Amino acid sequence: MAGEVLTENRLGACSSPYLQQHADNPVAWQPWDEAALQLARDLERPILLSIGYSACHWCHVMAHESFEDPDLAERMNRLFVPIKVDREERPDLDQIYQLAHQLMNQRGGGWPLTAFLTPDQRPFFIATYFPREAKYGMPGFGEVLEKVAEFYRDNGEAVAQNGDAVVEGLRSISPAGAEPLDGQAVQRLRGDLDGDYDPQHGGWGGHPKFPHAGEVVFCLRREALDGDVRAGGMGRHSLRAMVDGGLYDHLGGGFFRYCVDADWIIPHFEKMLYDNAQLLGVLADAHAGTGERRYAEAIGETVGWLEREMRHPEGAFYATLDADSEGVEGAYYLWSYGEVSALLGEAELAVATRVYGLSRAGNFEGSNHLKRIREPEEAATELGMDAERAHQLLATARERLFTARQDRTYPGRDEKVLTAWNGLLIGGLARAARATGETRYGALARAAVDFIRQRLWDGDRLLAVHKDGVSHQPGYLEDHAFLLNGLLELLQEDWRDADLAFARELADTLLERFEDSGEGGFFMTAHDHEALIHRPKPGLDQSLPSGNGAAAQGLLELGHLLGEPRYLDAAERALRLFMPELKAHPGAYVALITALEDAVQPPTLATLRGGAAAAEWQRAARTGYHPRRRIYRIPEDAADLPEALGNRTPRGEVTAYLCHGTECSAPITDRPAFEAALAEGPEPTGD
Repeated sequence: MAGEVLTENRLGACSSPYLQQHADNPVAWQPWDEAALQLARDLERPILLSIGYSACHWCHVMAHESFEDPDLAERMNRLFVPIKVDREERPDLDQIYQLAHQLMNQRGGGWPLTAFLTPDQRPFFIATYFPREAKYGMPGFGEVLEKVAEFYRDNGEAVAQNGDAVVEGLRSISPAGAEPLDGQAVQRLRGDLDGDYDPQHGGWGGHPKFPHAGEVVFCLRREALDGDVRAGGMGRHSLRAMVDGGLYDHLGGGFFRYCVDADWIIPHFEKMLYDNAQLLGVLADAHAGTGERRYAEAIGETVGWLEREMRHPEGAFYATLDADSEGVEGAYYLWSYGEVSALLGEAELAVATRVYGLSRAGNFEGSNHLKRIREPEEAATELGMDAERAHQLLATARERLFTARQDRTYPGRDEKVLTAWNGLLIGGLARAARATGETRYGALARAAVDFIRQRLWDGDRLLAVHKDGVSHQPGYLEDHAFLLNGLLELLQEDWRDADLAFARELADTLLERFEDSGEGGFFMTAHDHEALIHRPKPGLDQSLPSGNGAAAQGLLELGHLLGEPRYLDAAERALRLFMPELKAHPGAYVALITALEDAVQPPTLATLRGGAAAAEWQRAARTGYHPRRRIYRIPEDAADLPEALGNRTPRGEVTAYLCHGTECSAPITDRPAFEAALAEGPEPTGD
């Protein structure tokens, strides 16, 4: 194993901003490719696999402490084949080795992930961050390198056994043993959420506090469908805590990754497209159900941030904003009281201080991170002024602070376009357009679809990543499933024949290239993907909804829209496969349980045909929050429709075709009759 010291850092040729950040390290980093893997085999040397992403604060810390250190780099280059992976480009590798970390350490992993592998990719030691010198109860990274290399050299049999045990463990946690669908899992999830809820601060669990968008939507659904007022209250309380708290950027819009405390004050300051995509949809649902001004404001501000700071010139959206600015986490967003006082007028300062709780002591290391602790109306009462005047003063104060912030050093932006995350955002924008009536949101969604269709789809294959004019990396399950759901949401907002055709192609690809047609469920990678030590079928929700949950949702929706049994059957096979897990641990499978609910009791699906009046029917039908209602309006000039839709022709000024699952009504041409039929709807699930 001793001998050649590697010298060539190959990351300079990679497009990933995260890999580019390490291209000047003295470490001889290799990208994950056949050349690097063959090098490890030729040298009979273990692989040091480091997985992270560009917006990760502790990834930056470890890079500065260890990967920029010449002495540690020499040891890495002499003892290992160092491979660096961007987890956003290779979620398959990240999921495999995060699962391995959980198996080997009996706790969750994180980033940076530091894994030591045999040349055939089997892990024998995995951890996360290591400091350069021993501290925080952890050994120094140099000591880790020497001891791992020594263990590998002197314990070949144990290394092989460890690797084999991990691979077998990965196989054993794959879902197996399909069961019939059981809608009672919905009520089990409801009970779990009640038990984990934080009634004081909103959200679930203690600290750190994550957004849990799926759980909020589930609670809103329970109130709308079952009359469960407590569930609706939990959902709205949690969402308002996020919107009013430190998770939200009160000057620029958009949400940070998560909060480190239980009461939503201080976040980790990276902004991820996928969080904002999901929360945009949650805000839309909450606004549809309540009409509250604050939700509409947050939608507008978040879309404004996305359009202003995250949009590719051709219409798609970038991946992340870094947590750090000038090497300090959160520096771009924090304010001393003196800075604020110097920028604002006396009346503006009085209102802003009361609304955001500004103080000389601050709430984070002597600085202030904005958190909305009062409504402007309350500040107006305290100050003896008109409420509208308080709103105006707050608006001008925010504008002054935002303008001043623009002069600061901007956080790093990862300008990858990721298909999966854009798919989530397309759906969120479409829901926001429906809830607010703001057509601009739908236009942004359509432009993102067009970018993906032109840049990341070749008529046969979907690609996962676009950067600097080049698209690469075969698409994963999540790319196909999230985009499919986004297209279906957008079709309800504004029908385009090309979007339906794209949705059908994605659904067919899911069945042909990802489904395990024998056991059920969908693999994360296509059947012809690179062979790795494990091929997961993702069912657990993490920061993203599970791929199998999203695929089942999309296939059920499209299957009912087109009357296509192939899609419905594939979705049911996936749900049956995961049914034991849904019953045992419902809180970990919200996306699959949402799909289960729609499988057990399909939503009401209305297809409207006709001219301008059909648009009014559609607007009226989707007023309010109706999570079991899907309203598609197909234009009169629609062409190349599949048979099931082509047969639904206009028979008057407007004709509605209403279906509950496989049961469809006769054509309806009378608007009151249509609205009455919609109001009947299906029965609640899980009784």
